[in-house]
Amino acid sequence: MTTIDPLDLAGAKSRGKRPYFLHDRDVERLMTITMALAQEISVLRERLDTVERLLEKNDVLARADIESYAPSKKEAEERGRMIQEFLARILRVIQQERESISMNDQSSEDVAEELARS
Repeated sequence: MTTIDPLDLAGAKSRGKRPYFLHDRDVERLMTITMALAQEISVLRERLDTVERLLEKNDVLARADIESYAPSKKEAEERGRMIQEFLARILRVIQQERESISMNDQSSEDVAEELARS
């Protein structure tokens, strides 16, 4: 059985040149990261709202319990892994560009642009 590593999946890259829609690539990167964060936070807030409503409805947990919670060492390690996976997903665009540079991964469009400048 093959084990799936979320960190590897977060860096999966499509073939070909990355499309840019804004004039400045740095602004484009920042927008991509911001939108990835917005997506993550949106899902998180929806799920958290569901959990809080169910806990309140079933009279299971008080908010003070949440505020005073301290994770065990194992739980803290699991949270650390979750944070690493989260950061890998939102910083994916930067990771992919660094890998592309290190592998000299040029698309046919890049080559055409270089030839046009020659």
